[in-house]
This record gives sequence, C-alpha cells and structure tokens, in this order.
Amino acid sequence: MEHIKKLHPVSATIIIGTLFARMAMFMTIPFLAIYLTSVKGVSASLAGAIIGISSIVGLFGGFFGGYFSDRYGQEKVMKISLLMWTFVFIGFATAESVWTFFLLNALNGLCRSFFEPSSRALLSQVTKQENKLLVFNLRYAAINVGAAIGPLVGLKIGASSSTTAFFITSFVYFLYFILLVVMFSKYTIEQTHGDISEHVTLRRAVGVLGKDRVFLFAVIGMILGVIGYSQFNSTIPQYLSQYKDGVQLFSYLIVFNAITVLVVQYPVSRIGKHYSALTSIMLGIGAVALGLFGFGLFTAVPMLFVSMFVLTVGEVMMFSMTDIFIDQIAPKHMKGLYFGSMGFTAIGNAIGPWIGGLMLEHLGYGNHFLIFSLLALCTSIGFPVFLYVGGLMKATKRHIEYSL
Repeated sequence: MEHIKKLHPVSATIIIGTLFARMAMFMTIPFLAIYLTSVKGVSASLAGAIIGISSIVGLFGGFFGGYFSDRYGQEKVMKISLLMWTFVFIGFATAESVWTFFLLNALNGLCRSFFEPSSRALLSQVTKQENKLLVFNLRYAAINVGAAIGPLVGLKIGASSSTTAFFITSFVYFLYFILLVVMFSKYTIEQTHGDISEHVTLRRAVGVLGKDRVFLFAVIGMILGVIGYSQFNSTIPQYLSQYKDGVQLFSYLIVFNAITVLVVQYPVSRIGKHYSALTSIMLGIGAVALGLFGFGLFTAVPMLFVSMFVLTVGEVMMFSMTDIFIDQIAPKHMKGLYFGSMGFTAIGNAIGPWIGGLMLEHLGYGNHFLIFSLLALCTSIGFPVFLYVGGLMKATKRHIEYSL
C-alpha cells in the first residue's frame, strides 16, 4: 500500500485500467488464431497474417500516435483510442467475412499503437523520477495479472469458438473510457513541452530519430527479440492445437506464463537494478531463444512448462526494462514520439506469426524441432545487435541508472 500512495491518481487509474483492459483483451486475442482456423476454416498462414496485421499497422501507428501525443496531448489521444477500441470489438463479435477480421485487427493495432505510447508518456510525465521504475513495473504487473485471469475466463466462455468474449471486451474498454473522462476532468495535466516553439514538427521528429543510432539499433535488436516472443501468440497455439486437449494446454500455458511473470518480476527487477537495462534486455533475448528451442526439443508436457518458464523469464528481462531504457534516452519533450516509435518493433510481431505459420504449413507440424530451432536462431541474433548498442552508448556517454 505504501507504494500505491506514491502514485499520482491518474497513474493509478491507468494502471488499474490496464489491468481490466488487458484481462478483457486476453479473453479474446490469444484465441483468435484458433477461432479463425477451427471455426472460419482459414489456413495456418492466413490466420498468422490476420494476427500479424495489427502489428503491421502498429509500425506506423506507433510513430504517428506518439507524435500526436506530443503535439496535441496524451489525454485526447487516449480517449479517442479507447472509444474506437469499443467499436472495434463489437465488430469482432459481429464479423462474418475473413477479410473483415483483417480490417478489424488492423484497427485493433491502430488503437493500441495510439493508446500505448500516449499512456506511457503520460505515466512518465506525472511520475517523479525516483518512482518511475515502480510505476512502469506496476503497469507491467497489471498487464500480466490480466493475462493470468483473461485466458481462464476466455476458455470458460469458449472464446475459441464463440463471440461472447468480444462483447465483454468492448464493454470493458467503454468503461475504461468513461473512467478516464472522469479522471481527466478532475485532475488537469499540465503540458511539459515548454514553449510552443518546442512543439515537434513531423519533419523534425523524423530527423531526430533518423540520427539517433542508439535508438535505431535498439529497435532492430528488439525486432529480433519480438519475432521470437510473437510465436507464443500464433505458432505455439497452432502447433499445440493439433494434439488432444491442445487448446486447453495452451490456455494453461498462458496462465502459467502470466503467473510466472508476477512471481519472477520483483526478484528480476531487484537483481536487474545492479545492471544496466541494456544487459537485462540482452539476457532476456537469449532466454526467449532458449525457451523457443525447448518447444522444438521437447514434447512431454512438464518440459513444455519448463520451456515456457525460461521463455517467460526472458520476457520479463526483455520487456520490463524497455520502457525504462526509452524513458532515459528520449528528450523530455519527445517522450511520446520515442515510446511510439518503439512501435516499429512491431515488425517482429507482424512477420513473426507469418514466418511461423509458413514453417508449419510447408515443413509440417511434426517437424517442430527444425521449426523452433530456426525461430530460436533468428531471435538470438538480437543479442550481438544489443552488444553493438552498448558500444554506441559508451561512445556517446548515454547511460541508464535506475533504482527501486
């Protein structure tokens, strides 16, 4: 409770809203690939493409979402995104055409790519420097509490074969919208951009990012890491669905993943504070690659859970420090732009499911060792890329130091 008292009321609202919004999201999206293949009868590669389209939109949506956040304010962008999200999930519930699902998941990605950088920039803005690690970790924990509960609810209401969960998710996002409207009317957030001349033009934004080699190569490294992690939402469930009770096993793996995140997040963050965020991200990429290799190597259920544990530890090390990394290297008046431009890592989420689906389709579900070994190899290349980022940071004297 002492930690909660340190939070700005708007920060607390965003963290609580994140908990319930992600809970609703995890009732639906993780089951979408299975729903499309089993109910709509689409191929594995097409299902992967539909899953990936939201990330393709996020490539540019994150940049523009972050830009608009800095230019016009986080409040407006967040409210518009949530309202649009409400109608997107109503669309999911009523869609019949496969191509409609393409459009809806593209809009889903657009809403996420606008809302996420705005909310993170706002958290950074209203939070004192000494509390930022706490706030970003609470946000990450909220995401994973939602991920722990959401799939169980989704499994219970048959999210892989019905549309009920989409209506529920739509309702949750609408409530989140109402809550933010109330909070923003009660607490006025002052702009921190300073003089109007400091407002970022689109041309200047592109120029700044284009010259920031630390940021550019960090994005490349994260893309490779995300390619590996994205298999959890597409290739792994499709692979497991071929086996008896595979859908149920995948649901338990999602819950295990979320619970593991909650259990290991605090000790990992405590250990991680003695090292740089960069080191944590690098080790995380290595662990994600090792976890993927385990899915190819083992078929026994206990060992699949071991592989998921390794992959999850990698997830925590990789993603929990990314916001800290970006918050440190971003100029104060361009936080939204930098957070949003990390959306370019969605290249990994876009091509990862598609690559995995193609491998399943052409190499065969039984050839899982080769499939997951290749995916692990691709992911692991991110490690030396971040080694190079570390060299650039030393050369430019950009260093990250955070403490709990």
